[in-house]
Amino acid sequence: MIKRIALLAAFISAPLAAQDKGTTDPGPEVSEERLRADMDTIVSFGTRHTLSTQSDPDRGIGAAVDWALAEFGRIGARCGDCLEVLPVGRVVEADGRRIPAPTLVRNAVAIQRGTERPDEVIIVQAHYDSRVSDVMNGVDDAPGANDDGSGSVMVLEAARILSQRQYPSTIIYALLSGEEQGLIGAGLLADWVGEQGMTVKAVLNNDMIGNSCGSDGFCDAEHVRVFSEGLRADSTERLRAQQRRFGGENDSPGRNLSRWLADLAAQYPDGMQVRQIWRTDRMGRGGDQIPFLDRGYPAVRVTVAVEDYEHQHQDLRTEDGIKYGDTVDELDFDYLTRASMLNVRALHHQAMAPMPPRVTADAAVRLDTEVKWTVPKGGRQFLVVSRRTDEAHWGDDTNIVTYVGREYEANPRRIEGEERSISIGKRGDDWLFGVAACNGEFCSPVSSAVPGGAFEPVEQPE
Repeated sequence: MIKRIALLAAFISAPLAAQDKGTTDPGPEVSEERLRADMDTIVSFGTRHTLSTQSDPDRGIGAAVDWALAEFGRIGARCGDCLEVLPVGRVVEADGRRIPAPTLVRNAVAIQRGTERPDEVIIVQAHYDSRVSDVMNGVDDAPGANDDGSGSVMVLEAARILSQRQYPSTIIYALLSGEEQGLIGAGLLADWVGEQGMTVKAVLNNDMIGNSCGSDGFCDAEHVRVFSEGLRADSTERLRAQQRRFGGENDSPGRNLSRWLADLAAQYPDGMQVRQIWRTDRMGRGGDQIPFLDRGYPAVRVTVAVEDYEHQHQDLRTEDGIKYGDTVDELDFDYLTRASMLNVRALHHQAMAPMPPRVTADAAVRLDTEVKWTVPKGGRQFLVVSRRTDEAHWGDDTNIVTYVGREYEANPRRIEGEERSISIGKRGDDWLFGVAACNGEFCSPVSSAVPGGAFEPVEQPE
């Protein structure tokens, strides 16, 4: 974990605009009562299968998405229409697998525009569709309480809480359809974000965050797992060759986002903690973070510490005394509440922090290392961090550089995009380096000085 004590001490006297408004911890505002009420509504649609009815006003995916859009509208009305609500989607053609005929796939999306950097976005999402044992069964009841009603109610609750604040960056709240049919809704949203010219700072994909005990009776109510990719999905042959020579296999943007989440959780020792899983997703399975990773966006999956297989992807039934089905009575609402608090805190910090900078390191045939970075919009101070190549986490052996000069306060645009550097007395062969950009107490994830470490899509060859 990165210690920020010295850095925070340097910030106390800094007259930063980000410290003026909305910096109090929003986590305790999460309401278990509201989560329960939303869950009751969501499961009341019977099934939210992507192939279920689109026209019934009370049942199926059509009614469910209509309600979610209306609920986002009601949330926006309480903040002076601060949310732009829209159904991002289209008719998807038959694919011969899980889409047997042309099907309308709609995502319920609400956008809270940033006040300073509106094109810089953080996405919090969950998949809204549900299923039973047969992935093509769009008729039978599929409550989908944990998978993924739990993530869906968290997204709604995050919108309620954070829409009462203003942030420099944009937050997108998204309930996605088509996950069980092939991650379709996530792909549509990822394409749409790119078409809008948005810069994606982070994607928090929450898929099953509502139970604390597994199928074998083992329970862990203290952690969520955060899955992150190692090698970038959007890598190129040239980039892979550079990584073979210079390293960086463990320093993708998603991996550093995972480290950042674990660090943030540790600042609240009584809250939900993070167990990092350094895989893109679970063995043989996938989630809605993957389409974003495929397009080069930093994304992670947040999910339960242990899975209960009798209560996901199952027909509602009882066999040999065992109850099957993803029903509300199997949820741990205290666990869901604390997982929601972690997400709300993460969104709050991400939306206040600057974009991670682009970073390089030069240590060829020298005894020290020169670390260079480009100043991002809103970047006012910087953490320069290091770790040995065989260490997993950015540790306490941290160099700290702050920049809170009068020149910046008078005209911040004079340094945005400029290059900053520092010489560190460590041999670069033995160390990895990175930089986090900060705005007061709010710091971005570390951007590693390795091939492919930048928080932006890799430029693809034509």
